[in-house]
Amino acid sequence: MPLNATLASVTRRIAERSRPYRTAYLERLEAARRKGVQRGALACTNLAHGFAAFPANDKLRLKEDKAPSLAIVSAYNDMLSAHQPFERFPQILKQAAREVGAVAQFAGGTPAMCDGVTQGQTGMEMSLFSRDAIAMAAAIALSHNMFDAALYLGVCDKIVPGLLIGALHFGHLPAVFVPAGPMTSGMSNSDKVKIRQLYTAGKIGRAELLEAESQSYHGAGTCTFYGTANSNQMLMEAMGLHLPGAAFITPNTPLRDALTAEAARQAARITDQGTQYTPVGRMIDEKAIVNAIVALHATGGSTNHTLHLVAIAKAAGIVIDWDDFSKLSAVVPLITKIYPNGTADVNHFHAAGGTGFVLRELIDAGLMHDDVTTILGQGLRQHCKEPMLAGDVAEGQVGKVTWQDVPAQSADEGVLGTVAKPFSADGGLKLLQGNLGRAVIKTSAVKHEHRAVQAPAIVFHSQEAFMAAFKAGELDKDFVAVITFQGPRANGMPELHALTPALGILQDKGRHVALVTDGRMSGASGKVPAAIHVTPEVLDGGPLGRVRTGDMIRLDAEAGMLEALVPQDEWEQRANDSANLFDNQHGMGRELFAMFRNTVGTAEEGGATFGLPPIFEKEKATV
Repeated sequence: MPLNATLASVTRRIAERSRPYRTAYLERLEAARRKGVQRGALACTNLAHGFAAFPANDKLRLKEDKAPSLAIVSAYNDMLSAHQPFERFPQILKQAAREVGAVAQFAGGTPAMCDGVTQGQTGMEMSLFSRDAIAMAAAIALSHNMFDAALYLGVCDKIVPGLLIGALHFGHLPAVFVPAGPMTSGMSNSDKVKIRQLYTAGKIGRAELLEAESQSYHGAGTCTFYGTANSNQMLMEAMGLHLPGAAFITPNTPLRDALTAEAARQAARITDQGTQYTPVGRMIDEKAIVNAIVALHATGGSTNHTLHLVAIAKAAGIVIDWDDFSKLSAVVPLITKIYPNGTADVNHFHAAGGTGFVLRELIDAGLMHDDVTTILGQGLRQHCKEPMLAGDVAEGQVGKVTWQDVPAQSADEGVLGTVAKPFSADGGLKLLQGNLGRAVIKTSAVKHEHRAVQAPAIVFHSQEAFMAAFKAGELDKDFVAVITFQGPRANGMPELHALTPALGILQDKGRHVALVTDGRMSGASGKVPAAIHVTPEVLDGGPLGRVRTGDMIRLDAEAGMLEALVPQDEWEQRANDSANLFDNQHGMGRELFAMFRNTVGTAEEGGATFGLPPIFEKEKATV
């Protein structure tokens, strides 16, 4: 199939818009490159410090200044189920590197926090900023300049975007991302939702709720619903940063270990010492970013990536905005049904055909760029494969992996469809605009009859205030919940997922309800229409701050409208609301993130604390 005209047009506009920044970025990348091993630039005392504690044979290889050296940058901790499996990975990676004449060192760890733990809690106000802190930590790990490529170990929400942003600031080094995989399936998502709603309605107690949640989140691996963590994994596949089909192999299995070992071997092959030099900064170009957006739409992925992909692109000198997301969503069909826009989890999706099936469908339909560079070389079609163990594996040994073509047909058409027979004609992520600003809405899980809501506003300054009103029985009516002062400058832009069960109960009772906020919603945004990431945020003078309780609000996902139906002259004369944000600035470590709140960009700019590459010439920078 020829390339889709909208895809080609959006890619072209991104390239034109980005040209000065991308050019400056690539110039910096080339200046950082050192032909031959990177550590060859170090003085002897620097190098001696760098391998002082290394095993003797590995140290000998590093002394000879020939073997490629791989950095392991890991987000391991054993509180996060998704990251606990990484405890075993460094030894597997080191041994695999030795097998191909390379060495690997654990270069550094990064923070890794779980939105599932902090959801609705104070710690969530540091969640978005943790992404840029992770990027900084990755940069610190690589700052020793000992390394010729890097292996990045991460899975969850802000962690993979943060690692990739850090990698792109060392874009002259090849990068291979190493996932840990999802936990095995537990309680069904539909049963989990019912129990949460029963608890919110006061019909069951905490003990029953905790038992249900423990049956849902029960072992090592990432949560199995299709939220931000698993969207991350899909996007790493779409950008060619994983080995094919690596995303959704469960932890602590022979195939998972074999893929981990092969990741180290592949990283060694693509360093500047070999013939396949593949720096990540050149890999992640305009076409790779567009492919990621397409994959997000085709699978109904997390709204958080309307922030994260913008920030990732910015790190590579590429400028994208929500218009690009919206234009692509209009032509990319939804071909998966994974919770929250279905009942299946990612294990069911993987068994039905998985990531390789999705990539093949999109490439064949002209909806993805095949002519991109991946960690395997030229062409994304190489990633339309599924991994298999090559023979039996002896106990205590790590096996080898091979790949085969993904099935010609989906094994479960209720979970994984085709471009010819999609679940929806569009990607379900839309841009809303109007006198309240610009926002995004995820409609893939919202029924058509709920996609347009016109109702009076009820304004809250926090999700706690909303929940207090709900528990007091004050919200059993049609209304639009307007939650203000939730943007990145105000309080770090926490997710407001705790509101979903309450709004869902009201919707199930026949009430017309919606949410409008300058905050975030979880990657598992569900069945209630939610206009999120409203930009500019209220603390930045955004017009959402002019809304008063009782104003009629029109949210129309089909028409792309987000309006306060207030007479124009009255609207223009209104001052913005105010709130006391003192309590959002201290406690639980929030004091340490004041510089992030003070320097962060808008949601549509990625909620990032860093800027685009400078484009001025060196001589103009002389002071």
